[in-house]
Amino acid sequence: MLGEASTTKIAKAKDVLGFQENKIAARQGGEVAGDARKELEGKTGESVLIEDNFLDVLEKRKKKRKIKLISSG
Repeated sequence: MLGEASTTKIAKAKDVLGFQENKIAARQGGEVAGDARKELEGKTGESVLIEDNFLDVLEKRKKKRKIKLISSG
């Protein structure tokens, strides 16, 4: 969520246009989120990324199928 929000702010602030400029903004937004995650983990001594945060493989496949059905329908 922080990565997406950061990317949006960066893209709007720099008034980016086109795929390449948006790709750069996305990378920068990801860096902001990654840095924040690492700082939080350093201060808490705990990992933010845990197995409970991830969908299992079957759930991911179901979600992809739903997206394909919606976009093709």
